[in-house]
Amino acid sequence: MPTKKVAIGKPVPEFCLPATGAQEIALSDLSGKYVVLYFYPKDSTPGCTREGQDFRDNKAKFSRQKSVILGVSRDSIKAHENFKAKQDFNFELLSDKEEVLCKLFDVIKEKNMYGKKVMGIERSTFIIDAEGVLRHEWRKVKVDGHVDEVLATLKAIRKEQE
Repeated sequence: MPTKKVAIGKPVPEFCLPATGAQEIALSDLSGKYVVLYFYPKDSTPGCTREGQDFRDNKAKFSRQKSVILGVSRDSIKAHENFKAKQDFNFELLSDKEEVLCKLFDVIKEKNMYGKKVMGIERSTFIIDAEGVLRHEWRKVKVDGHVDEVLATLKAIRKEQE
């Protein structure tokens, strides 16, 4: 598996991870589509739930932009399936227990949890274009208004590439 980090304007190395719906999703499977890859800290927590709901509620708009939404965290597939069912998410969640994708996208950061230093996922979103090239990234994401910003950026990138 890849050990280097992604960079804007460069192809994203191939990856394949277990996903909800009893499947594995590889980047190469998504060729020809734009990929909105969002990393979030933990299933069923308030911020992660709101972010997922925002993506869910805007899925049709993303689909019109020929894009696929994928959520990624270190939670198990079982936890993902429960989260997805409870929130009625209309997109897949990838399980990155080994932190392969987290390391590739450099989203594991030191965080303060109740006064203790812990390593966890920093909320981040990435747009990969139809050729598999990283086009945009957001780090230290705040949930409010984020999905609208991602959609606007995706539209701009598509327009630029047409």
